[in-house]
Amino acid sequence: MNAPALLQVNEVSKSFPKPDGHELLVLQGVNLQLVEGQIVGLLGRSGSGKSTLLRLIAGLADPSGGELQYLGRPVSGPAAGISMVFQSFALFPWLTVFENVALGLEAQRLPRGEIRTRTLAAIDLIGLDGFESAYPRELSGGMRQRVGFARALVVHPNILLMDEPFSALDILTAETLRTDFLDLWSEGRMPIKGVILVTHNIEEAVLMCDRILVFGSNPGRVLSEIAVTLPQPRDRLDPAFRELVERIYVEMTARTSTPSGAASARTELFPGLGIGTMLPRVSSNELAGLLEAVAAAPFSGKADLPKIASDLQMEIDELFPVAETLQMLRFAELEGGDIKLTEAGTAFASSAPDERKRVFARQLLNFVPLAAHVRRVLDERTSHIARRSRFIDELEDFMSEDSAEQTLSVIVSWGRYAEIFAYEDENERFTLENPA
Repeated sequence: MNAPALLQVNEVSKSFPKPDGHELLVLQGVNLQLVEGQIVGLLGRSGSGKSTLLRLIAGLADPSGGELQYLGRPVSGPAAGISMVFQSFALFPWLTVFENVALGLEAQRLPRGEIRTRTLAAIDLIGLDGFESAYPRELSGGMRQRVGFARALVVHPNILLMDEPFSALDILTAETLRTDFLDLWSEGRMPIKGVILVTHNIEEAVLMCDRILVFGSNPGRVLSEIAVTLPQPRDRLDPAFRELVERIYVEMTARTSTPSGAASARTELFPGLGIGTMLPRVSSNELAGLLEAVAAAPFSGKADLPKIASDLQMEIDELFPVAETLQMLRFAELEGGDIKLTEAGTAFASSAPDERKRVFARQLLNFVPLAAHVRRVLDERTSHIARRSRFIDELEDFMSEDSAEQTLSVIVSWGRYAEIFAYEDENERFTLENPA
């Protein structure tokens, strides 16, 4: 017999109003089912709408389209039986551990004796007995997050929502808390029936989840759903584990187009690249560092993304923007979960600093239209000067004000490094004064 559905998400979309009156679509046509006894992972980069979906499930926001059902009933506000653990601990600093954990039960106006019994049981379950009278300032990051878990569990929810609960912790603390959580879950000692975990850590998703939904961005949508059938506890060195990690890297680096119809249409990584393309906040130092790492032994120009991510201790939110920018600049190609240097990438990695700048300038002007546009405007003007506002106004025809600011900031940084133009921050203007 199939396990009962705790949660059903049907074709859910979410838009937010923009200052110009248009709508910013952040989630499109998301489907998800959570059944009893499962941990479902939402895996994707920042900006793919994962946390937005979690807030919709928690009833903290309303969808723009589609429907969410909890235990067969529409979600229309915060639902009893759904709790959340946050990335940032979100504890009240003036309350003790006991008082922070008891808050949810006090809101339910339960008898004092029951509140005390359940609060102490939750604190003991999560490994914080002895710290009941401590204040958050006296606790380490890992212990503060344990308080967050205890506070979520004390109300005995059916569904536990976890929004990157381990990402703010150091590696060893996160691993300990993750293992403790899985042990309690596997032993059936936690008073919950299902879990939804938001993460951008691929290994964490494979380690913890029974099913993984891989999210794409702009707008957020499900690219694929992957079942994880490996028995618990899972071994990161198990070939089957590594194979699954590799498969997810392949999924997440596949060339995707902005969807107009089918959510999983695959074409090019940078569809319609023009001056209106939002650029990631990636520095020339990060680009050079990854190029050097891939060029060096043992990779010698071609690296497996999971392997180099592990070697450099980078998560997907750190690695993917850099790798994809290298592809945009034609310094590298991403395919099948690998990154391979092009001729230009190899030349950059093997060159002296001045020659690197020349190689970077050539790639920047050839493959980033906004950089070429700024340089062309400066070349064509007798004064060789252009106001910053001129380019911001152009970018805002394609993207939000914040995105325009970020994109132009990136172009300023890359242009300065390549010495194709100068920028005077005090006067907010581009010039050709510095370039040779």
